[in-house]
Amino acid sequence: MITLTPPAAGPLSLPRPFWMLWLGVLVNRAGAMVQPFLSVYLTRVQGFGIGETGAVMAVFGVGSVLSHVVAGRLADRFGRRVTLTGGMLATSASMVLMGAATGFPLVAVTAFLLGLTIEAYRPASQAMVADLVPPSVRPRAYGLLFWGVNLGYAVAMVAGGWFADRGATAMFGVNAAVAIAFAVLVWRAVPESRPAEAAESGAWRLVLRDPLMLAFSIVTTAYGAMYAQAFTTLPLAMAGQGITGVHFGLVMALNGVLIVAVQPLAGNRLSRLDPNRVLAAGAAVVAVGFALTAFVHDAKGLAFTVVIWTAGEIAVAGSIPTIVSLLSPPALQGTYAGLSGMSWSVGAVLAPVLGSFLLPFGPGALWGGVGLVGLAAALGAAALGGPVRRRARFL
Repeated sequence: MITLTPPAAGPLSLPRPFWMLWLGVLVNRAGAMVQPFLSVYLTRVQGFGIGETGAVMAVFGVGSVLSHVVAGRLADRFGRRVTLTGGMLATSASMVLMGAATGFPLVAVTAFLLGLTIEAYRPASQAMVADLVPPSVRPRAYGLLFWGVNLGYAVAMVAGGWFADRGATAMFGVNAAVAIAFAVLVWRAVPESRPAEAAESGAWRLVLRDPLMLAFSIVTTAYGAMYAQAFTTLPLAMAGQGITGVHFGLVMALNGVLIVAVQPLAGNRLSRLDPNRVLAAGAAVVAVGFALTAFVHDAKGLAFTVVIWTAGEIAVAGSIPTIVSLLSPPALQGTYAGLSGMSWSVGAVLAPVLGSFLLPFGPGALWGGVGLVGLAAALGAAALGGPVRRRARFL
C-alpha cells in the first residue's frame, strides 16, 4: 500500500541519487545533438534524397518505439542501473557505427540500432525515480527531470547547429562520449534501486491485462498526437500563413525559455495536487492553445498560443509518469513505464498522419480537430482519476 506523505519543503530535499540521475540526464541531453539534426546529416553528408531520408527516419522511429518496450522489461528483470548504463553504452557504440556507415543499407541498419538504444534510459530512469522518491513528491521529481531535459536540449540545439554547419560527422563522436559519461555517472553514483521482489516472467501479459493502464495509455497516445503537432504540422501551417522560418524558430524558442524559467517554481506547487486533475487541466490548456492557432496570422499571434500550450505542457510533464508509477506494482515499474513511453511514441507517429489529413481542410478544421483530440485526452484523464486514486491506496 502506498503511504502519501506531505511534500517536502523544496526540491533540494530530494535524495542525492535522484540528483545524480538528474545531472546525468542533463549532461546526456546537452550532448544529444545527433537526433535533432539527423535529417540534416542524412541530406548534407550522406547525400540522401527525400525518400531515402524519410525511410531512414522511419526506421529510426520504429527502433525508438521498440526501445521503450525492451528497456522497460530489462529494467524490471535485471535492474534499473544495469539497464540504463548498458543502454547508454550501446547508444555510444551505435553512434560510432552510424557515424562511420556509408550507403543507404548500412545507414538504415545503424539508424535502427541507434533508435533501439537511444531511448533505453527513459523507462529505466522513470522506474528509478519511482523507487527513490515517495509518491507525494514524484510530480516534482519528474517535473525536474523534464526541466533538465529542456536545459540540455537548448545546449544541444546550439552545439548541434554549429557542428551541422562545420562537420556533421563530429556530432556522432561528441554524442557517443556524452553517452559514456552518463553511463559512468549512473554506475558510480546511483545505487541499484529495483525492489528485492523479482519481476514476474509474464510481466507484459500482466500489463496488457490491466484495463486501467491500457485506458491511460490511450489517453497518453491522444495527448502525444496533439502535442507532437508542434514539431510536425505547425511549421507547415505557419509557413502557409507567411511566417518565416526565422520568426517561427524565435517564437518556438519561447517554449523552452518558459519551461526553464517557470517549471521549477510551478512543479513545487503542482506536486501538492492530484496528478490526474493536473493532467486533465494541463491537457485542456494545451488543447485550447492549439485550437486558437486557427486564428493565427502572424508571429505575435503564434507567440500568444505558444505561451498558452506551454503552460499546459509544464503541468502535464510531471503528471503522466507520476500516474504510471501509481498504477504499477513496485516490481513492474519499468514495464509500465515502457508501455507509457511506447504510447507516447505511437502518438508522435500518428501526429503527422492526423495533421496531413486535416491540413487541406483549412486552419479551422486542422486546429479544431487537434484541439478536440486534446480535449478527449483531458476528459479521459479526468474520468480515470477515481480509479487511479483507488489503485494508489491499495497497491
